Amino acid sequence: MTESWRMAITATRHCLTGCAIGEVLGMVLSSWWSWGNTASIALSVALAFLFGYLLTYSGVRRAGADSRTAVRAALASDTVSIFTMEIVDNLFILVVPGAMAAGLGTTLFWWSLAISLAIAFVAAVPVNHWLMERGKGHAVVHAFHEEHTHHR
Repeated sequence: MTESWRMAITATRHCLTGCAIGEVLGMVLSSWWSWGNTASIALSVALAFLFGYLLTYSGVRRAGADSRTAVRAALASDTVSIFTMEIVDNLFILVVPGAMAAGLGTTLFWWSLAISLAIAFVAAVPVNHWLMERGKGHAVVHAFHEEHTHHR
């Protein structure tokens, strides 16, 4: 496996973490509040983006960037990756019979969520690889880290 594919896998795993946190929190909250499918998906997607961006933002800030630079890096590096994961993840959940109606206490809910995130990860790795090969996506964050590390 080449280094560029390893970096794409690492970047995608990072995005997956934020997506998973947002998805689970969104599903838990919308179930708790008895929201319908559309509101549940909207909340989960919004929280997936929020947590995905927040993880990158905080990492870039810890590396020494100012807030504006960290926001720009998070938007540049995560938007397409999270978007890809959310489309794939939610399509899977929608096509699994009963998954959207399954409650938090059911195996179907957790199984379908875990499988949907795994499939989303597999779908996003080549997207991140393609972006990084062109100096976009997570390459922006890596370039920042490289630049900042060399200036210390």
